[in-house]
Amino acid sequence: MEIKALPTVAVIPGLQLLYTSRIDIAAPLEFGQAPYGQRRIINITGGAFAGPSLSGRVLPGGADWQIIRGDGIAEVDARYTLETTDGALIYITNWGLRHGPPEVIGRLGAGEKVDPREYYFRTVPTFETGAPQYAWLNGVIAVAVGERRADAVIITVYEVT
Repeated sequence: MEIKALPTVAVIPGLQLLYTSRIDIAAPLEFGQAPYGQRRIINITGGAFAGPSLSGRVLPGGADWQIIRGDGIAEVDARYTLETTDGALIYITNWGLRHGPPEVIGRLGAGEKVDPREYYFRTVPTFETGAPQYAWLNGVIAVAVGERRADAVIITVYEVT
């Protein structure tokens, strides 16, 4: 069987900064060991975001519905609303994974400041808005890097270009 050369990709994706956000959070609600893993819900209490093309505040009322799997990996499923400085609303669904060495994850759980390079925290945010000036977000593929702090999560979001 002869293997032919695969075609070369003409476009290599890049990353372009959309914004960095600080998402303020409440203490986790710990449900204990549930059928799919350790369940917790972390309510979002507010925050702010800023980037080259949009900025504003994170509205209170969203949450991160997490499951800590048997392998120790946290699946994050955050849903919340951004309000831009010009009053537009943008709904965010942000799914991802957070994991690292047990001692590092233990320090995060204890509320210590941990260098984000010591653990993996990546997400895939999607956007939904009816605001004409931000409708372009409805067609964006994005990836994000997260940093867990004691009372907030820092999420830096990049558009895949």
